This record gives sequence, C-alpha cells and structure tokens, in this order.
Amino acid sequence: MMADTFNEQTMHAAADWWVRLRDPAAAEQTIEQWLVWTSADASHLRAFERITELAERLSALGEVTRAQLVAEFSPVEVVRRRWLPMAAAAAVVGVALMCGYIAWSLRGTELAPRVYSSEVAARRDITLVDGTTVTLGGATRLTAQFNRDHRQVELAQGEAFFQVVHNAERPFVVNAGKLAIHDVGTAFDVRRTGDQVTISVTEGRVRIFNRADRTGDGLEAVAGQRVSYDPGRAALSVSSTDLARATAWQSDRLEFDNESLAVVVANINRYRMRPVRIEDAHLDSLTFTGTVKTDAIDDWLHALPQVLPVKVRDAAGQTILSDVGSTSRR
Repeated sequence: MMADTFNEQTMHAAADWWVRLRDPAAAEQTIEQWLVWTSADASHLRAFERITELAERLSALGEVTRAQLVAEFSPVEVVRRRWLPMAAAAAVVGVALMCGYIAWSLRGTELAPRVYSSEVAARRDITLVDGTTVTLGGATRLTAQFNRDHRQVELAQGEAFFQVVHNAERPFVVNAGKLAIHDVGTAFDVRRTGDQVTISVTEGRVRIFNRADRTGDGLEAVAGQRVSYDPGRAALSVSSTDLARATAWQSDRLEFDNESLAVVVANINRYRMRPVRIEDAHLDSLTFTGTVKTDAIDDWLHALPQVLPVKVRDAAGQTILSDVGSTSRR
C-alpha cells in the first residue's frame, strides 16, 4: 500500500518526466526544467520517486499484470462516496496507461550514450539522470551510458569530480584509460592525461580495476588517498591527499606532485588558449612539484627556467619549451 497518495495529473506528469529524462535526445535544459518542477511542490518529487520505483519493478519482474500493478500503485484512496467510483476508475486507467508507457520505454535495455564536454579554460557542472553531480575541468570530455543494470561513464580526457548517488543494485563505474573505478558510496576526482590516470578520493571509497582483467577484489582506495597509474610502471602508486588538494583545480590551482613535465604541460594546456609545446622529447621526463594558478600560467612559464633546465619562447601562436643547450632561434 502506498504511503503517499497523488492526484492523477501529478502522476502523469511524473511519468512523463521519467521518460523525458531518459530520452537520449533530451536537451540539457530538460534537467533544469525537471528541477524546477520538483521544487515547485514537495509532492512532485515523491510522485517521481514512486514512478521510478514502479519502473524498476517493471524492469525487474518482466510480465506483470496491470491489475496487480494498479492494486499496489493506485494513486487514490477508496472513499465510499457516490461520485468516487468514476474518479477512481479514471485514476486506475491512468495508472494502467502509465504502466504501459513506462514498460514501453524500458523495451530497450540500453540508453543511447550522452556526451558532455567543457571548453578550454572553462569549468562545467552537470547532473546525470540518476542525480549524480559531476564538475568538469577545462577541456574535459566524458560519455555517460546507463541501463537498468549499471551506470557507466567513460572519461576520454581531462578531469572530473564525481559526487555519486549510491545504488548497490546499479553500480557506478568510471572508465579512464586502462582503469575502471567502481563507486562504493563516494565522492572522488579523476584526472586523465593520455594513458596516465590519477584518482583522489574525498569521501567514501572506490575499487580500482584493470579493465583488461577485472578478476579479484581490485585495489581499494579510501577518503584521503590518491592513486596514480602510469603505464610505464608495474603497479599503481598510492599516496595520501586531502580534499583541498584533490579539488584545488576548482579554485583555479593545478597541483602537481613529482609529475613529469609532459603531464604538467598537457594539463596546463587545458586552461590556456595559446598551447605550450615541448620541443625536445627528452624534456618530457623532467619532473615538477608545485602549484600552477590557471590565471597566472604565463607567470609560471616565465619562472620555469629557474626551476628546470629549459628555455621558453613564443612562436607561431604557441609557447615552446626547449633544452637550454638547444640552438633553436628565439
């Protein structure tokens, strides 16, 4: 028996929102409109949750008679008044139609992937259809693919901070390069630079697997830990971190801890319109530890020769880093 009762109009609206949010062609403003609708009346969100529960039951049970569903999810209480039979009948028909509507929308087990991206030097906040919030760093791109059994995100490039709505029955997995990061009730940051990946856990814990071999328990990382993957090394590297450092990029600070110049430059380029290029390949392996403010990258470049054996020059719309012994002309 339902704890809440809703009028037929609210239930129909909730069912419509449920389907619209799962339409792969839905625009970003659909989510914003849904949030406005749910905040307009407390009963709207409860009705939406009831429809979500109904949809999950439909997908899990397969063939279910409409009569059984109506008996459990009917949005009216039967009160013995002469005029109510017609109202109750209308509500029953409404629920039955919603059952068919939602069941139809669940025929395909896979929703089309949704691609989200941000511009160079820009951040972007998004909300996935399950309520998970994601903050994208500059020049970041990810793809979300959800179905009734799992939630999967592919981070193609850049950095993203995830605050996951936990659901043990529908795992949330972030694939980044050769790694798969499984949420276990978590907030965490993932940065991908080519095949190199860093994961910083700020809340809860994650399990990290090699995508080529997901056997075993994987590596568990908990809040306050940072895991780094470099394909040139045999194992994952685990170190301590904190919330401020893990999310510093959201406050316009890029933090690097003994990282290669190649990785540093690649991440700086996500926040600079005029790209930086390393001219001499052997400089890639030089390491840097420190902070680069995204609004003062030029200042950092100007000071870099005092820290590393490099020359800095501007040419053809880009900034070039070369070996101090290079004969390249300025």
